[in-house]
Amino acid sequence: MEFFLAIDLGASSGRHVIGCFDDGKITLETIYRFKTGMEESPDGLVWNIPQLFKEIKEGIKVAFSKYPKIESISIDTWGVDYVLLNGDKDISPYYAYRNKRTINSSKQVHSIVPFATLYRRTGIQFASFNTIYQLFDDLKKGRLEEATDYLMLPSYFTYRLTGIKTHEYTNESTGALLEAKTGGYDFDTLDKLGLPRKLFGQIHKPGYEVGYLLPEIEEEVGGNAKVILCPSHDTASAFEAASVPEDGIILSSGTWSLLGIKSKEPIISDSSLKANYTNEGGVGYIRFLKNIMGMYIANRVREELNLSIQEVNRDLTKSDYEEVFDVNDPSLNAPEKMSEAVLALLKDNPPKTNNDLFASIYRSMAVAYGKAIDELEEITGKTYRSILVIGGGAKSEYLNHLIHFYTKKSVNVLPIEATALGNIKTQLKARKN
Repeated sequence: MEFFLAIDLGASSGRHVIGCFDDGKITLETIYRFKTGMEESPDGLVWNIPQLFKEIKEGIKVAFSKYPKIESISIDTWGVDYVLLNGDKDISPYYAYRNKRTINSSKQVHSIVPFATLYRRTGIQFASFNTIYQLFDDLKKGRLEEATDYLMLPSYFTYRLTGIKTHEYTNESTGALLEAKTGGYDFDTLDKLGLPRKLFGQIHKPGYEVGYLLPEIEEEVGGNAKVILCPSHDTASAFEAASVPEDGIILSSGTWSLLGIKSKEPIISDSSLKANYTNEGGVGYIRFLKNIMGMYIANRVREELNLSIQEVNRDLTKSDYEEVFDVNDPSLNAPEKMSEAVLALLKDNPPKTNNDLFASIYRSMAVAYGKAIDELEEITGKTYRSILVIGGGAKSEYLNHLIHFYTKKSVNVLPIEATALGNIKTQLKARKN
């Protein structure tokens, strides 16, 4: 019997999950949970990185108290965000991807490298929060003058645990920094933008062994183990947990909804550009995806109205309200009040009850999935017959029913910690190698 620790940070919550491997099977146990949300500051939306690292260490401590012998540890997080360092010192603030600082920088980047050109090289969708726009904002504001390194968040936390700086392929691939066809940094573009090459170190693939916990970390958490690079973008780990037929689609349903397929090669065409499909790195494949706003909307509204998940789900089927809105509308990116932003989009025929409001949110998500699948089939010239829904959103029977209704596809669900499972599968594979 062997034990592995997956540390999975989503944009609203984090968890430590023990994977027990015994007799050829993996069982999961969530042993620690914590909140991860963005915080308002004079600099806009930021992450409380010191607090997140404190929670990471506390969860490791809990893990070792229950399982003294852990084979390895690996961390995954959301994509595009990073920490700048000057040697071993952080450069703050720790900007969050929903910070509005990149609205202008994305336009400035496109004045130097048109988006169509950038897409042809990187295969990455346009999103104003992409890493390349964030780094360009740092450049223009002088934040890169003292920076010796930039580390995507999983690599940063791994560095604080081990003292070793790394760059992991799947997370690096999320922010339009890599050439889609080679998987290496797109230095032609980075040079044109004036981003210093010294920031971009060697890229490692999932399964790479980083090292062991630092002595001071070992003393603090009460144990030691190897630290491995998993597919450190959470969706990349989730895709590793998913097994689908060639005519199947994966829908990773969490804060974001990531809908797409595993492709042997990047898919970069006029139609994929128009549909804003993205090519992100996977483990031996490309994750060809559409990014759709997911449970973030429902969760924000639920918190604002002080409702439990049980209260939201209890009477959804009783609503006959059928109005929908565009879940990717820019007004929903980081509004002060999500409920007010949604109601503004439904102003022509507003919902009469909270039940109607949540029914509309879920219905709008399902409609967006249907549209994305139509685009996917047009781009690839293939017909897909089934959808595998993984992640937290897979637990909603109401949403799964709507997905089937609006896509006309067979819907299968994997309502477990899919990201943690993919994280642990990678650790197990690395141990065997």
